[in-house]
Amino acid sequence: MPLSRRAILITGASAVVIAGAGWALTRAPNAARAPWRKASEGFGDPRLDILAYAILAPSAHNMQPWRIRLDGDDAFSIYCDRARLLPENDPLNRQITISFGCFLELARLAAAEKGFRLDIDPFPLGEPQPLLDERPVALVRLIEDAAQPPDPLFSEALSRRTNRSPFDMEKPVADADLLAIVRAAPSDVIPRASSDPLLVEALRALTVDAWRVEWTTPATRRESVITTRIGKAENNAAPYGLSVIGAPMDALKAAGVLTREKMDQPGTTAYEQSLSFYEKACETAAAFAWIKTAANTRGDQLAAGRAWMRMHLAANARGIAFHPLSQALQEFPEMAQLYARMHETLGATNGETVQMLSRLGFAKAPPPVPREPLLSKLVSA
Repeated sequence: MPLSRRAILITGASAVVIAGAGWALTRAPNAARAPWRKASEGFGDPRLDILAYAILAPSAHNMQPWRIRLDGDDAFSIYCDRARLLPENDPLNRQITISFGCFLELARLAAAEKGFRLDIDPFPLGEPQPLLDERPVALVRLIEDAAQPPDPLFSEALSRRTNRSPFDMEKPVADADLLAIVRAAPSDVIPRASSDPLLVEALRALTVDAWRVEWTTPATRRESVITTRIGKAENNAAPYGLSVIGAPMDALKAAGVLTREKMDQPGTTAYEQSLSFYEKACETAAAFAWIKTAANTRGDQLAAGRAWMRMHLAANARGIAFHPLSQALQEFPEMAQLYARMHETLGATNGETVQMLSRLGFAKAPPPVPREPLLSKLVSA
């Protein structure tokens, strides 16, 4: 098919300049998105019905590191799949641990909706340090409780999206909405949000600088590129990691224009547009939200994930787009200077750790990103 015009196509983790026209039909990876539909259908076991929602939680690089063992008839254990770690971008497994906090909070919300409360015992065999290991992240028991009140945030579970698009610079985030997002967090973390122009401008610049460090550092860029799935077939076959989806992407892949090798090669269109796309995203933040913890234990990281999940759902309920920008919080050596600047900018003192940072604003919601089927996440005793 002749190529007639050039356009920038925004993808989940990258953008590439492409040529193309006539691609009216979307090459949607329906199999990879099926868990979003199946969550509301039920499995006949309360634990599976709850876990069907929990697996929709956000995770670092969408690695979905959870492995689940059903225990008896009223409990389950959560483990980390260490093949899903990100040793370059997340060398201390902090972001992966936060992901488990998101998972457990979604499980708690789903349980309350179904008349259960969860007894969650985090790291029952001790906190794994310096890295996550084979010990369980949590043991969870279901307790039937008709008095357990549903949480209104649960209604946002299936429509929640991480939105990497540029935001509408003409539409500010109201102070009342920022307050509601902050108040959604539990009391064991320090949540904050701001649309103060001076702070927002400083954070825009910091997040751009941090993104450039991550993308131009070969090891961290390559780790992201390796976990990227390009096109319908790859996303359906391996529905985890970073997603590049759409009919033009399939065409570019077939033509050899969009490949992981090209994304990892400075000077190519794929490389340069990936860099500029994310810069644009950072520069269009209307406001920012962040979470600090008093220390940085594994328990603090789980608490940050729980709070993050709730703040994201609260933002979604108000039609506010939410996009984590964690580059400056990563602990690899090349990021050390910006890590210190970010903690100073956000007022982290007396040993506090900034666990998460997100830009807020307004943009059209994207489709759901791929998820692995629930039953594929189960392991035997």
